[in-house]
Amino acid sequence: MRFASLYRRAILAVALAFPLSCQADAAVPASLLVNAELAQLFADDQADRNVPPGTSIDWELVGVRDDRREARVKALLAADALRSGADFYHAAMILQHADTPDDYLLAHDLCVIAIGKGEDRARWLAAASLDRFLINVGRRQRFGTQYESKRSYLPPRLAEVDPAVPDALRREMGVPSLAEAREKEATIARAYERRKAALRK
Repeated sequence: MRFASLYRRAILAVALAFPLSCQADAAVPASLLVNAELAQLFADDQADRNVPPGTSIDWELVGVRDDRREARVKALLAADALRSGADFYHAAMILQHADTPDDYLLAHDLCVIAIGKGEDRARWLAAASLDRFLINVGRRQRFGTQYESKRSYLPPRLAEVDPAVPDALRREMGVPSLAEAREKEATIARAYERRKAALRK
């Protein structure tokens, strides 16, 4: 009788311990949880830009949406609502599409945090946001991620690049080599000329 009682208590102890261990294993650190609202803002930002080939983008309309997304991201940041590397990356991408150097610099800062939290996608964006900031304050870009056109009738050209930055650094940031960036410039120019020729027909 005493043995049976001890046995039942042992089984009960195991039964009680098992769910607790499962809960511990299933628990996800807050730093890994993705903010659903930020993820949706990011998805909307990308959808506005990734349109089917041959489809034109209404940049006036996208600009209005961008302004709303940027304001919401800043509100979430002020409310300390960003936790995971993905959160910081999503916020940075939205601010990368803003209009001021301060926003590009903030995007870069968010990328640095995202990288520190293990978000590998933020490496390229960290380089691109810094390049965009530098160009907008009148300096040469460092990594060669940015292309710009001075006139609407001219194809985008690779913005001036600081020659002191080696390709080894670009590689670490997930950025193409400078030679690849220049080849992309040439590819863009060829595509631009083909479109102009097609319009003349």
